[in-house]
Amino acid sequence: MTVEKVETLVVGGGQAGIAVSEHLGRLGVPHLVLERGRIAERWRTGRWDSLVANGPAWHDRFPGLEFDDVDPDGFPSKDRVAAYFDAYADMIGAPIRCGVDVLSVARHADRPGFRVETSDGPIEATYVVAATGPFQKPVIPPIVPNDAGVTQMHSADYRNPDQLPEGGVLVVGAGSSGTQIADELLRAGRDVYLSVGPHNRYPRRYRERDYCWWLGVLGRWDVETPDPETQHVTIAVSGAYGGFTVDFRRMAERGMTLVGLTESYTEGAIRFAPDLRDNLAYGDRALISELDEADAYVARNGLDLPEEPEARIIPPDPVCVTEPILDLDLKRSGIGTILWATGYAYDFSWLKVDVFDSQGRPRHKRGVSKEPGLYFMGLPWLSRRGSSFIWGVWHDAMYVADHIATHRQYLDYDRAARGRTFRGTALQDRSTG
Repeated sequence: MTVEKVETLVVGGGQAGIAVSEHLGRLGVPHLVLERGRIAERWRTGRWDSLVANGPAWHDRFPGLEFDDVDPDGFPSKDRVAAYFDAYADMIGAPIRCGVDVLSVARHADRPGFRVETSDGPIEATYVVAATGPFQKPVIPPIVPNDAGVTQMHSADYRNPDQLPEGGVLVVGAGSSGTQIADELLRAGRDVYLSVGPHNRYPRRYRERDYCWWLGVLGRWDVETPDPETQHVTIAVSGAYGGFTVDFRRMAERGMTLVGLTESYTEGAIRFAPDLRDNLAYGDRALISELDEADAYVARNGLDLPEEPEARIIPPDPVCVTEPILDLDLKRSGIGTILWATGYAYDFSWLKVDVFDSQGRPRHKRGVSKEPGLYFMGLPWLSRRGSSFIWGVWHDAMYVADHIATHRQYLDYDRAARGRTFRGTALQDRSTG
């Protein structure tokens, strides 16, 4: 079988792969991008129908192209984001081959580079960039057995309220996904319980500026990657319905029932931790802290931005907080669905290289792994907090592409040095013959 040879192979044709392709192209590095679906497939089919970007259009984009049909302060729909990346790939002439699945990547035993097995045949590459993103393997905690008589679904498979069976819904996880889905279900007339764990929440807009702007001027996007063992605290933010500040108490005022962290299941009932009040207070402190820093920034820089004291108003605790539910009988409560918005785990089983820790997380520094020639792109906190956003991916890709371009110069020098040695030997042979 003929083996295709490429210098740099990028695995994944989403925002990370397209960003890497742009920078590699600018640096003159020959490359190929493989995508098993379509460009930005995760945005197309890996999200619920009503999803919008979590950042406004002026912020969540690459520098080279704007959203020409979305208000700069608006939030593009998932389909519009997918179309954006289609257009961007076309604009930069990205060499993307769709419909090709990468099955395995293994390094050569006796020379630089890798052998890549794909659904379209083998490829040999000097460099490989894993740009498959963070949404790889949906995680459902092993709490409720499959035979519990209730539909269980991960947020990755949720599309709209009509998809779910009749009855109430318990949404487990109060990050951005869980919060937005629970809110949509409530608006659709469902009886909704939301399991809230420790979280941060930020103002969607404050003093006429989006929270993305505040994180920028306050230097939050540049916070460096925390230690892998640092406990992750989820962030509740929403761009849905034009964007709003997440306030769980106000959701409860509209009819949602809040419960604490989901702990266990026994004989048809789910038990929740008695931590709901503490978890809400944790989020409140994060909100007030951000408002304090924003106000200090305005005063320090003499900005003419109107005060917004109402942003600091914390509503009174609803009954579900003052008298928390610790045990919920699913049948008696009419719960027909448990929707797990509990995140994802990495699945790099196709990478046959020793660059992962005991949790399956890639060991790297700013996307550069300890295996020469292997890189990672599109992961949260790849280099800093901003790595999770579209614009942050673009800047991370610049670093990785530059690293590849620099490394190939060393390989070129090595090849040239061998050539000089061979030519010198040949000249010596002729002179003594």
